Amino acid sequence: MSVLDELPVVVIGAGPVGLAAAAHLHERGLPFLVVEAGDTAGAAVRQWGHVRVFSPWRYNVDPAARRLLDDAGWVAPAEDALPTGAELVADYLQPFAELPQLKPHLRYGARVEAISRLGLDRLRTAGREQAPFLIRLADGDELLARAVIDASGTWGTPNVLGASGLPARGENGVAANLEHALPDVLGADRDRFAGRHSLVVGAGHSAANTLLSLAELAAAEPGTEVTWAIRSSSPARTYGGGDADALPARGALGSRLREHVEAGRIRLLTGFSVHALTPADGRVAVVVRHADGAEESVVVDRIVAATGFRPDHSIAAELRLDLDPVMGATRALAPLIDPNEHSCGTVPPHGVDELAHPEVGYYAVGMKSYGRAPTFLMATGYEQVRSVVAALAGDWDAARDVRLDLPETGVCNSNPADSTGTDSCCGPATAADTAGRGLATGISGGLLSAPLNLVSLDVAPAGDQTGGCCGS
Repeated sequence: MSVLDELPVVVIGAGPVGLAAAAHLHERGLPFLVVEAGDTAGAAVRQWGHVRVFSPWRYNVDPAARRLLDDAGWVAPAEDALPTGAELVADYLQPFAELPQLKPHLRYGARVEAISRLGLDRLRTAGREQAPFLIRLADGDELLARAVIDASGTWGTPNVLGASGLPARGENGVAANLEHALPDVLGADRDRFAGRHSLVVGAGHSAANTLLSLAELAAAEPGTEVTWAIRSSSPARTYGGGDADALPARGALGSRLREHVEAGRIRLLTGFSVHALTPADGRVAVVVRHADGAEESVVVDRIVAATGFRPDHSIAAELRLDLDPVMGATRALAPLIDPNEHSCGTVPPHGVDELAHPEVGYYAVGMKSYGRAPTFLMATGYEQVRSVVAALAGDWDAARDVRLDLPETGVCNSNPADSTGTDSCCGPATAADTAGRGLATGISGGLLSAPLNLVSLDVAPAGDQTGGCCGS
């Protein structure tokens, strides 16, 4: 047995995918430690706890975690019920984290600052694979690991408002007026929106959810105004198929949003490219530059940037990562998930081979593994970690036998609490998709199928928000 075999596998993040990795490591008899920056399991999920997901419980629980919970006498929620983020934590993640098989191996308030190899920087090759990983925490503590499973997600690194991928001019100076995806408009954050003018930027389901909540708030709170801005020339992608949609809940979501827009309760701005943000007596003047170079200004109280998320690979700067220059995912995975190319096609089931880097033993899994692609599915993350842990245990047959059991409608993000059916921004799987064990992804037509107007002057070409329909 080598020195590495005596060290734990360190899992970064105690969200759904990170805890699933811990379950599989326990079943394989591999020592492990889960480090979580927050104070509890599912800390990021708690931040969108008011949101109801589209997928029923049976697709939200990892099989290995389920086996451990069942052995402990867990009373499982109804399989067809749709949980909120808060229920996902309270009824699944927290009870799982409290199991004696896991609790001693979870460390909270442990933010990872950097990962390297003990005694080796990125340039040194000799003996690299035999050297333990060195994980430095923000408090200065250091851990050694035989392998690293990075399930830290992307929630903490939202995309900016600027169309070029850079912050709009003045964006950092109006942080007090800026909200990121999925604020609790009808709950804890109500006072920030009631009686005020809010601008929602984005074309995915996160934007739609927030807009519907704001419209409900406007009906109850006089003076509440709602403006919706998208970079494309049409809201058709967000509206979906309405009554003709094969997915009733998705159709209902789009139909309700369309009704509010057509009734004038929500003002829609298309071809909207944020150029600059300027404080204006406690409010914000949003300067918009259109394709023809013309500018206009909209003055609002709150801005919700429902523009998606991006991964932060800076903690792994001293590791040898092979990242696709466009997606920020591994080069093997990137072409399978690129929304520039995929139009509700299929992503082949993927596991350890597609997630591997030149740095042997380091794997980014879950939402982070998809880079900037907006189409990650929770069930995919569970299968990713099952495959990775099987490989770490030396069971390569199991590691490469990658399968997915998904609902026909996929597993995407969320809907207001009064939604009654499952939904997927990715579309239903066809018979051919199911036979290929693939999963639906991408947006209708792909980003390349809908050319966008070029913005003149110093603004880069604008595209639909990359927050996507599957981001949370």
